[in-house]
Amino acid sequence: MEPRRKEVEARLAGLGFAPRDAAILADHFLAAEARGKVGHGVSRVEWLEGLPSLDPSAQPVRVASQAGFERWEGRGALGYLTLAAICAEVRAHPPTPARLVVAADCFPTGMLGYWVRGLAEAGLVAVLTATSPRRLPHPAGGPPLAGTNPLAIGIPSSDGRPLVADVSMGKVTYGDVLRGAASPEELVPFGGEQAHKAFALAVGLQLLVDSLAGDGYGAVLLVASPEFDPVPELRRLAAGARLPGDR
Repeated sequence: MEPRRKEVEARLAGLGFAPRDAAILADHFLAAEARGKVGHGVSRVEWLEGLPSLDPSAQPVRVASQAGFERWEGRGALGYLTLAAICAEVRAHPPTPARLVVAADCFPTGMLGYWVRGLAEAGLVAVLTATSPRRLPHPAGGPPLAGTNPLAIGIPSSDGRPLVADVSMGKVTYGDVLRGAASPEELVPFGGEQAHKAFALAVGLQLLVDSLAGDGYGAVLLVASPEFDPVPELRRLAAGARLPGDR
């Protein structure tokens, strides 16, 4: 095991997480840093250390399962661990042809691209969004009305290089504020004079999740088996340009 991973897992174990859960969290944090998402990286361990309500023994539960639909509850588990359990179940039992998964009490969820990338690498199309505390105000001002509410899309490819788009609706992320790379005043919808577009997406995603997951923070995942393989042709047209999710 590489020294830094071992160190991160040890810190998480010190908080009471079981070895398997500590490994899941460490992998997420280190993968985020490897992709330049430092606000979702190892700095989050210190944030977890300061959470008064942290329950490292809590585990998510699937409470409903029907053809094409599942509902999960975090029940105090970190959102990372709830999404890890959901994605593991989806990979073990892929949808035929599609499944909507709703997760209630699911926070924090971290870098959403991490989760859809894993599903895309397993050959599945995935669309994932999740809510957070209300941090984005209307572009005209006023109180925060929506979370930064990222949207991540993963598309598998026969060339082994899935396309992964992962966009937060904020000009900066809360993780950037936590680590001192941005000020709280910068937590506004991105886009400058066109910020109403990001705000519209943030509000739409907020209400989508709220209407399905209920009060608190939640996540909604749509996953499907693809019928076509469009990514290689897009890469050909891009002629070597960097596409979303590429290193």
